[in-house]
Amino acid sequence: MTNKVRVRFAPSPTGPLHIGGVRTALYNYLFAKQNNGDFILRIEDTDQNRFVEGAEKYIIDALNWCGIPFDEGPGKELGHGPYRQSERKLLYKKYADQLITSGKAYYAFDSAESLDSHRKDHESRGKTFIYNWHNRLKLDNSLSLKPEELQTRLANEENFVVRFYTPQDEVLHLTDVIRGDIRIDTNILDDKVLFKSDGMPTYHLANIVDDHLMEISHVIRGEEWLPSLALHTQLYDAFGWQAPKFAHLPLIMKPEGKGKLSKRDGEKGGFPIFPLSWGDSTGYKEAGYFPEAVVNFLALLGWNPGTEQEIFKLDELIKAFDLSRVHKSGARFDPEKTKWYNHHYLQEQDDIVLLNSFKPILAEKLNNEPAFDLNLGNNDNYIASVISLIKERASFVHEFWELSQYFFQTPNTYNEKAVKKQWKDSTPSILNKLIPLLEASQDFSSPVVEEVVKNWIGQKGLSFGQVMAPLRLVIVGDLKGPHLFDIMAMVGQDESIKRIRLALSKL
Repeated sequence: MTNKVRVRFAPSPTGPLHIGGVRTALYNYLFAKQNNGDFILRIEDTDQNRFVEGAEKYIIDALNWCGIPFDEGPGKELGHGPYRQSERKLLYKKYADQLITSGKAYYAFDSAESLDSHRKDHESRGKTFIYNWHNRLKLDNSLSLKPEELQTRLANEENFVVRFYTPQDEVLHLTDVIRGDIRIDTNILDDKVLFKSDGMPTYHLANIVDDHLMEISHVIRGEEWLPSLALHTQLYDAFGWQAPKFAHLPLIMKPEGKGKLSKRDGEKGGFPIFPLSWGDSTGYKEAGYFPEAVVNFLALLGWNPGTEQEIFKLDELIKAFDLSRVHKSGARFDPEKTKWYNHHYLQEQDDIVLLNSFKPILAEKLNNEPAFDLNLGNNDNYIASVISLIKERASFVHEFWELSQYFFQTPNTYNEKAVKKQWKDSTPSILNKLIPLLEASQDFSSPVVEEVVKNWIGQKGLSFGQVMAPLRLVIVGDLKGPHLFDIMAMVGQDESIKRIRLALSKL
């Protein structure tokens, strides 16, 4: 085996890539890049019954969107291909035969009906049926058959599977980078099926053979594969191959902390669990998340950098990532934290990038009800200025319209609670007296208008509350938004005065 770090992400194309799978890919990518190694994508499609059209393309598109592309894989053939298991199926029989010849595996002819009957018989006696050392000599396999009988049945092409011969009365000493030393009593293990008579290997055999031939140095995979570690380690020993180092990642748990995160949790909680949309499920991309935010929050779902740092660019993650700091226990998924990350990355985006994402949304909204100035929808400078004023209150670009509507359209309704609280008997008189002051202003920039209005409030002996809240209400339609005089300077002198008059007529 090469000394070079080579890791693989090996999903099955049975549907979309869950974010748990994306995190597995991410950890593999970070580990590879940190060690100047290779990140390989292998498509494990031996189960043709569950194959879903379009799933492989989805996996590749998702990795590319996240910014963690593979170095080797389908379409990037670099000497260890093919990278789809279905295209490698002629390889595996040779290795199954090798195990039989060396006595590490055997043929089993048991029918599904006979195994089911054994299972039911054990259940009726309160036991669990395991196909292994304690009963394999009584079952229908090459261990219990005479050699000539075995040859006859093979020549007749009877259905068989190849099972691994698990040793009796041994203790396996296994090592996991994350979980440390693990001891397994071989007496509790079953003789797993490695190869089927249809010429297709099971996951276990194909996985080991492919990892060996692709010179994989580290197998970083989900916790659900931990029960397979004993068999996989024994298979390496059976072939006389050096085993890679294993690291089993913790599960991503439901927001309430109990049970593995599922598609149903996303539907119930209104948050994505796939990187890209699939069918009727919205992906992180389509929900408005930045790939950097998704990578950042996924990296910290099960790994702790050992510091208080929460924001990591990809190159920082590559430097900081350490498999020994990956947690053993499951990581609770927090939808609010994912939004917090997206908020941070949105603030860091260039306003021009945000402008390009916001413009289609804006065009659609203004198509239904035009702006007070028809040029505003196409005025990039104006839109970029609006974005710079409102983006700190947003976590997603699709929230911009709700936060900025009054920059484009004259409010024609007013927040009822705000009106009750702020619209006093004296308000119309105060605002009427403010209009000539605004009309007389030669310079309608934010600092100038602010100074004029605040001086006037002082001269008239008014409180700021009597003027500023009602003024915001008539300009915005609510008591929200950025600095009031910035808004007035943006919509302009004529529009600001028009809004005060409209509110006076309506309220």
